[in-house]
Amino acid sequence: MAAITFLRTPEERFANLPDFPYQPHYTEILGGRMHYVDEGQGETILCLHGEPSWSYLYRKFIPVLSPTARVVCPDLFGFGRSDKPAKVEDYSYAFHFQALQAFLAALDLRNITLVCQDWGGLLGLGLLGADPDRFSRVVIMNTFLPIGNRPMPAAFTAWKTFALYSPVFHLGMVIKKGTARPLGPGVEDAYDAPFPDKTFKAGARAFPALVPTKATDPGVPEMTRAREVLSQWTKPALVLFSDKDPIMRGGERWFNHNIPSRAGKPVITINNAGHFLQEDAGEEIAGYIADFLMET
Repeated sequence: MAAITFLRTPEERFANLPDFPYQPHYTEILGGRMHYVDEGQGETILCLHGEPSWSYLYRKFIPVLSPTARVVCPDLFGFGRSDKPAKVEDYSYAFHFQALQAFLAALDLRNITLVCQDWGGLLGLGLLGADPDRFSRVVIMNTFLPIGNRPMPAAFTAWKTFALYSPVFHLGMVIKKGTARPLGPGVEDAYDAPFPDKTFKAGARAFPALVPTKATDPGVPEMTRAREVLSQWTKPALVLFSDKDPIMRGGERWFNHNIPSRAGKPVITINNAGHFLQEDAGEEIAGYIADFLMET
């Protein structure tokens, strides 16, 4: 892998974010600095965000879950407080997958309850497939495991084209359009905070094009393995999808039908919530997860 030039968002960009008082933590991985939130003690809940969000997306989960568990929320490279490879071509499924594998090893995380959404699922469920013994539970939200065997929704194709080529690319606005409820004061700016100018946005532009659309695309072996492991998964699993996500709508059916520990259990539908359901209904979802942990 060629050397990557990383950009680092100035810390002052993250001053006084609404409802995000959490101390930053950092670890050096693959030549860059990865940020993570680490709150509470107990069993580890690993919360993986997607694109173009960051650990701020899970801020409503932390007060609910951290009193009885350790909540760890990393920022993928290219997002949040983590360093940002400068070129679109620096981003690949393998790069992010290896970075997260190194992150789990660096923190020695085990007995993990994985909480994942969007790209957090494509990567996180890949991690679970590669090392299932490291995980004890899984919570799956608005994500999928594409293996290039069916056409992508029109909404996704439009999003991929927009991300790669639109001259105007305000990521806080992307979050706003991906929610069903109004954002609170300052929240849109918080999602823009990691990106001082267009040079920091290579990851946000690259990620949609990394979703496999052909069986020969990178990432398909990891997602195929994840499907195989989940198809034999007898540990606890929780599936929550929102009712107003044009991209992921219907994705819950594969998980609920194929995961053995889901047999006979309904998907929890989060009503009046968009693609970024953590933003729309964070406290509600965290309550479901807290109950899930108690029950299992």
